[in-house]
Amino acid sequence: MNHRSLAFRLALWYTLLLSATFALVGLGMLYGMQQYLRSSLRDSLRRRSAQVEQILEQSRPDISNAEISDAITTRVSPEFNNRFVRVTREPATLSYRSGQPADRSFDPKAVPPIAGEWLNSGVVRRMVTVQDQRLMVSATRIDTPSGRYLIELGSSLASIDALQDRLLALLGLLLPALVVCAAGGGYLLVTWALRPVDRMSQTAEQMSMNNLEARLPVVPTGDALQRLSLSLNHMLKRLRDSVQNSRRFLADASHELRTPLTVVKGELQEIVAGVSVQGEVRERIGSVLEEVGRLEHLVSGLLALSRFDAGEAQMEWSEVDLAALGEGTSEQMRLMAEDRGVELECSSLEPTVVRGDRGRLKQVIVNLLDNAIRFTPRGGTVVVRTARDDLYSILEVHDTGIGIPTAALPHVFERFFRVDEARSREDGGAGLGLSIANSICLAHGAQIEVESEVGSGSCFRVVFPRPGTATGARVGARSNRSIAAVRRKQHVFSVARAPAAFTLGAASSVSDIEAGRSFQPNPMQ
Repeated sequence: MNHRSLAFRLALWYTLLLSATFALVGLGMLYGMQQYLRSSLRDSLRRRSAQVEQILEQSRPDISNAEISDAITTRVSPEFNNRFVRVTREPATLSYRSGQPADRSFDPKAVPPIAGEWLNSGVVRRMVTVQDQRLMVSATRIDTPSGRYLIELGSSLASIDALQDRLLALLGLLLPALVVCAAGGGYLLVTWALRPVDRMSQTAEQMSMNNLEARLPVVPTGDALQRLSLSLNHMLKRLRDSVQNSRRFLADASHELRTPLTVVKGELQEIVAGVSVQGEVRERIGSVLEEVGRLEHLVSGLLALSRFDAGEAQMEWSEVDLAALGEGTSEQMRLMAEDRGVELECSSLEPTVVRGDRGRLKQVIVNLLDNAIRFTPRGGTVVVRTARDDLYSILEVHDTGIGIPTAALPHVFERFFRVDEARSREDGGAGLGLSIANSICLAHGAQIEVESEVGSGSCFRVVFPRPGTATGARVGARSNRSIAAVRRKQHVFSVARAPAAFTLGAASSVSDIEAGRSFQPNPMQ
C-alpha cells in the first residue's frame, strides 16, 4: 500500500475522524450513564429520607428511640434494601442506626458522622469511603414536636461503579473493532470515489500523438471532478487541432518544397554539364548542389514522418525473412562501408520470419547500417545479426564505433537530435533517420532500443512479435527478458511507445517512404 497516495491519506483522515467521534461518543455515554445512575440514587435517597421525615414529624413529643427504630425498620427496611440510615437528635444523641446491609457491602458503624455545624445546614450530600466501599450519603435537618433531628441516608456506589467498569470494558473492545471497520470501509469508499480518477488516468495513459481522438470519461457528478474531465477534454481537443494543423503544415510545406528543389537541382545540373562552366564557378555550383541535395534529403524525411504521424503511410503486408533482408541490405551497403574502411559482417543470421512491409523494413536496416558505418572509425566493424525465440524475432546492428554518451541515450530517437552537431552535418545527417526507423517499427508493433558505451560502440536492436503473439504492451514488458542474454553494454535505454528519434546522420530519403499511399494497420495487432 502506498502510504503517500491520496486514497490512503483520505482513508486515514476518515479513520482518525471517525475514531475520535467514536471515542467522544463512548466517553459521553459513560459520563451520561454515571450522572443518570447517581441522579436515580439521589432520588431514591430523597424518597427514603422523606419517609423517615414523615415518621418523625407524625411522632409524639415523648417518642422513644425504640419506637423510632421500629417505625423506620418497618417502613424503610434499610437492611433489606442495602441502605444506611442514621437519626441523630439534638444536640448529638444517636436515636437510630441501621444494621448490617443484606449484601454486607459496608459497615454502618464505620460511617463517620457529618462534620460541621449540621444544625445550621439544610440538605447535605457527601461521598464517604467505608472499607474500600464508596457510599453516597444524604443528610437532612428537620424540626419535629419531639425535637430537632439530623437524618442521614446512604447507599453503596458499588453497583454503579461495576456497571461503569463493564461499559468501559465493552467500549474498549468495540472501539478497536469500530476503528478497523472504519479504516477498511473508509478505504473502500475512498477507492470507489476515486475510481473515476483512475479511469481518467488509464485513458490518459493510452493517449499518444497518434491517438488524439481519445477523450477522458466524464462522470456526471456535477462537482469539480466533472468540471475537470470537461476541461481536460476541451484541452485535448485544442491540442489535437494544434497538432493536426502542425502536421498539415509540415506535410504541405514538404510537398510544396519538393518541386522547386527538383527544378533548382535540375537547372544546376544542366549548368554544370555545360562546357562553358569551368574552374571556381563549377566548384561553387557543385557546393550549391550538395546543399540542395541535403535540403531535398531533409524535405523527403519530413514528408515521410508527416505521413506516418497522420497515418497516411501505406503498408503492404507480407511474410518477410529478416535474415535474408538483412543480408541483402548489407550487401548493398558494403560499398559504402569499404569506402570508409569499415568491415561489414553478417553473422549468426538465423532465419526468422515477420509480417510487415518489406520496403519499410529494409529502410529500417538501411538507416541503422548508415548510422553505424558513419560513426565507426576506419578499421572498425559493423555486424548484422538476427535471432528468434517462441515469442519474438530480433534484429541487431552492432558496431565498434565511437559510442553514444549516457546523457544522449534518452534522446536518441528524437527528431533532429544529433550527438555532435558539427560532425553530423559534415556527414550529411539531417537527424531524421532513426526517427523514421522508429516510426516504421511502431507501425509494425515492434520495439526499437539502443545500448551503447562511449568508445566501445553501439548496438541497435529491433524486437518484433512473432506472428500470432500479442503485441503492444506485451512486447515492451517481455522483450527485456527475451534478449537479456545478448546484452553486454552498461547503459540500456528502451524506447517502446514514444514517437522519439535520435539520428546520428542516417539516410532517410527512399522511394518506399516517399510513396503517397494510405496506411493499413498491422494484421498481427
